[in-house]
Amino acid sequence: MKRSQRSKLKVKITTPGGKNKWVFKEKRTGHPTCGICGCKLNRGRYTKIQIKKLTKVQRRPSRPFPELCTKCMRIKIKGVMLK
Repeated sequence: MKRSQRSKLKVKITTPGGKNKWVFKEKRTGHPTCGICGCKLNRGRYTKIQIKKLTKVQRRPSRPFPELCTKCMRIKIKGVMLK
């Protein structure tokens, strides 16, 4: 097995000709999560290669604290405003 294939997911498929074959697919990445509470963010599950192909606007939301969910973001902004 090649070194580059070790980290990939090994899947057995049946070809249209009826033969069984092993195919190496990239593993799916996990959902992006909030940095404070850990809940799932409402964004896509992209691999690193897919993220490179997206535009800058599509990669991340254009709001303050994009790594947080809206609930935690509002709490954080209120805390910053009070200081």
